[in-house]
Amino acid sequence: MPQPTKASIQRGGPRPRRGSGWAVAGPGAGGAPVAAVPVAGGAVSHRQGRGAGLRRRGVRVLAAWPLLVVLAVQAVLSLRLVRADTAFQDEALYLWAGHLQWAHWLHGASVPPFPYYFSGAPVIYPPLGGLADGIGGLAAARVLSLVFMLGATGLLWGTAGRLFGRRAAFFAAALFAVAGPTLHLGAFATYDAMALFLVALAAWLVVRAGDRGEATGWMLAAGAALALANAAAYSSALFDLFVLALAVLVAWPAGGRIAARRAAVVLTVTAALLTAGLLAGGANYLRGFEQTTLARVPGSESALSVLADSWSWAGLIFALAVCGVIISWAGRDGRARTFLLAALTLAVVAGPLEQARLHTAASLNKHVGLGAWFAAIAAGYAIDRFIAAAPAGRAGTLTAGACVVALAFPAVLGASQSWQFSTDWPNATSFIAIFRPLAAHTTGPLLVEDPSIAEYYLGDTHWRRWSSTRNIVLPSGDSTGNPTSQGIVGAGNPATFDRYISEGYFTLIALNFADTTTLDHQIAASLRRNHDKPIQVIPYGTEIPPIGQGTYVIYRPKPGQ
Repeated sequence: MPQPTKASIQRGGPRPRRGSGWAVAGPGAGGAPVAAVPVAGGAVSHRQGRGAGLRRRGVRVLAAWPLLVVLAVQAVLSLRLVRADTAFQDEALYLWAGHLQWAHWLHGASVPPFPYYFSGAPVIYPPLGGLADGIGGLAAARVLSLVFMLGATGLLWGTAGRLFGRRAAFFAAALFAVAGPTLHLGAFATYDAMALFLVALAAWLVVRAGDRGEATGWMLAAGAALALANAAAYSSALFDLFVLALAVLVAWPAGGRIAARRAAVVLTVTAALLTAGLLAGGANYLRGFEQTTLARVPGSESALSVLADSWSWAGLIFALAVCGVIISWAGRDGRARTFLLAALTLAVVAGPLEQARLHTAASLNKHVGLGAWFAAIAAGYAIDRFIAAAPAGRAGTLTAGACVVALAFPAVLGASQSWQFSTDWPNATSFIAIFRPLAAHTTGPLLVEDPSIAEYYLGDTHWRRWSSTRNIVLPSGDSTGNPTSQGIVGAGNPATFDRYISEGYFTLIALNFADTTTLDHQIAASLRRNHDKPIQVIPYGTEIPPIGQGTYVIYRPKPGQ
């Protein structure tokens, strides 16, 4: 294809595209560059130049209409989940923490030691989520997550388009947009959607820099985005390696030294900003990072079940991504491209493998969703190459159309899975309706198993009142009653709880015998010894055969003697 001459550029024609060296699509429709517009005499008037610019922008808008369709489908499928259930425990905790953080900043109110046990910096997402919650409640906070997820899909479109062209970008964005974890995170008010968006932004920045020069500014911005993502959700650091791999492999055609320097800049900026944040935050931040990320307590799930769940959520994307690697290798597209596709594919299995090692499925769908963002690029490439292999003309058109129609399968599957994700916890409506007036008629300490739901819905910012079956909060704000080896994230010490119950420290106690089951039964035995009887038994959640329906049992202990 002939390159535009200097004269054509001066006349308003397109400049040579500065991409990764692998991009096959220009700014025009169908991947073809926009034709230059010659002007008599070699000069261009102000009106003509402006007209050419408007035409180029119009072509870009028209070329992006498939992305708008993808975003519309994603938004509709996620919006149906916004009111599917009451707040999940993590949602309630982060939104409540956000309100407390604003009260601290604006009025100097004290806050609990959130950095000690949060798996993300409490000063990043929680205030943002709390602000949205203050404007429109839980629905608005969940819509904020949808905005982040739509942004991630847009960045996926831009990243895949620069690497492999617009057709690959369409299929990559479509596969990611309708995946079950993606739709769920778009209606889930936690830091996960924000962290995914920021990792996607970092990846887009290193690809947008292309393969020319040092691109220091782009790398600085990518490092800053990555640091903010890691601070928002500590677990996102697992995917820093894949952003660095993109930085190296995209720049590899320009030389190994330039590629290495780009990765070094991203890594240095990320590490420097995170170190500064840890120093500013203090020891509690470091301790929280250690015990929620580095020293996670192993679960009881089998490694096989963890991998099976991951396959059911992202198996199609992974299989297509593997096909992309094979196609690139067999087609001798170059080692850099094949290595790039392999790195993108590995991202979707990184989270499941780590959680299989720990035998835990907690937050598994979130980690699968982040890895799927990378693998979807390789999957889009595979579909693009499959369509390109079809004969030109009617056969090629039918092949492309069949691939578009086939997207209905992952869309239906993702819609079903996301509904399960978004309704996989008990509905708290009845519990809050009964517990609210009881709590309103007392000002003393409350012991509630998993209290974040009650704290959020009651809007109680007097956090020193609230104790859980993991730790007891004293009037001073200090904690006690928890295992010293696990901080305040393990089940509480039965002897300590028995002592405070016998002293009549709590004015209300609510147990659901679901989370810290053994301790709950020991607390119930302590209450019986004190002749304290239940005052309410509240159905909690839905019927789960053969277990039955869960309940919250509420006690009003006698005052201390």
